[in-house]
Amino acid sequence: MSELDGKVAIVTGAASGIGRGIAERFVAEGARVVIADVQTELGEALAADLGEAAVFVATDVGDQAQVARAVDTAVETFGALDVMVNNAGRSSPLKKSLFDEDFAEFDSVMRVNLLGVMAGTRDAGRHMADHGGGAIINMASIGGILAGGGVASYRASKAAIIQFSKSAAIELAHYEIRVNCIAPGNIPTPILRSAASEEDRARLEKFEAKIRQTMRDDRPLKREGTADDVAEAALYFATDRSRYVTGTVLPVDGGTVAGKVLVRKPKPAD
Repeated sequence: MSELDGKVAIVTGAASGIGRGIAERFVAEGARVVIADVQTELGEALAADLGEAAVFVATDVGDQAQVARAVDTAVETFGALDVMVNNAGRSSPLKKSLFDEDFAEFDSVMRVNLLGVMAGTRDAGRHMADHGGGAIINMASIGGILAGGGVASYRASKAAIIQFSKSAAIELAHYEIRVNCIAPGNIPTPILRSAASEEDRARLEKFEAKIRQTMRDDRPLKREGTADDVAEAALYFATDRSRYVTGTVLPVDGGTVAGKVLVRKPKPAD
């Protein structure tokens, strides 16, 4: 028997990147999945590829009414909602320094990254509370754990997701609803590309290569992380394997948040 047989899930931001990997893994494990995304063409194509186990609903998670509609779609189409993955997110523009930051996109970043998670947790939780509980998985980032320069609004939004999720875990535990966070790091996805300014995009290949190399240098495990690695963590939180786990934050980052890589000097020759 597959681990999610009979379960119904919503994955926001599922048309590409990490969300797509989670949606595909959930369907492979027997779940029926609502793909909620603003990318209509990609979302509809993925739903078609996944067959009768998936349905697409156009969803801007920054609009609370659209989040509620995604929850209603899951219940109306598949008859239940057992797992909510609040994955949709966006980056904030990269700036040379904090002094160059005008926070022009602060409201948009917070609306998508934080309000979308809060509304998704609330609306899924309302249904789950009346139907025996469930699992809510919120996508944070190691950027919400580790301090660093750049993308200030993004880092702030992801840190807020972690604190909100822990608070929601405490409140919703009474209803047998588990709320956990995943904090990916160093996973190649389109979100880094969206953080680049127009000037950066003109030399994006060089820009991305530099960022990725910095990530590799700071990562104890040297293999590249993938969306499948994050999907494996999401599967754990979605199943009964984590039935006694709530309010946690799981970095999926090759060990980055554990600390800096120790550079060992070669031993002198005899």
